Amino acid sequence: MSAQGSPYASGPRPPHQEHPSEGANPLRRSSDRIESWFRRLLMLVLALGLPAASVSAGLAAYESSMRTVHAQSAERQAITARVVSDARGDGARGGDEARGGAKDVWQWAQVRWTGTDGKERTGTARVEPGATEGATVRVWLGPDGTLRSPPMTADNATATGWLVGGMTAVAVSAGVFAARAGMRRMLDRGRAAQWDAEWDLVEPSWSARFRQ
Repeated sequence: MSAQGSPYASGPRPPHQEHPSEGANPLRRSSDRIESWFRRLLMLVLALGLPAASVSAGLAAYESSMRTVHAQSAERQAITARVVSDARGDGARGGDEARGGAKDVWQWAQVRWTGTDGKERTGTARVEPGATEGATVRVWLGPDGTLRSPPMTADNATATGWLVGGMTAVAVSAGVFAARAGMRRMLDRGRAAQWDAEWDLVEPSWSARFRQ
């Protein structure tokens, strides 16, 4: 088509039409933009903050537990004692019983041992299930020579670290979703109030049509 036949040969050319951006959407409210940015912030926290918080909390719990492991291993001494009464259960069961057996997870019995001062002492210690009178068992003594529970192990410390890390991940996730729900509820209340105010302005003109 020649320039003479073009409808734009004379007169001003129409302005260039650009595609409206997302922010230029006339139906997009300020609350919508706030919600969108807040949601992006929460996703960033979930993607970056959750792993960092979980790993940090898990490592801190593991290191603290390992200090307990070293301290208890240093202060508690394992000795051999003799059972002076048949072992009895304390009501806590598991292991084979969960599969139909009747073994206790642990049992308690009176044991006797010789202290560092050469005197015999007697106390109640946790022993293997089924220990009978006269059997030898390993027990743990504290710095004061009294019976103590077995020291914490490295496996216990590892399990504690994983548990704390997992609980932290759950807590962070719950916090993110709670913040998301709270922000959405607050914005919805503002939107409802805005809708009510706008309807108060528009409603009289609409009602007048039906009264005519």
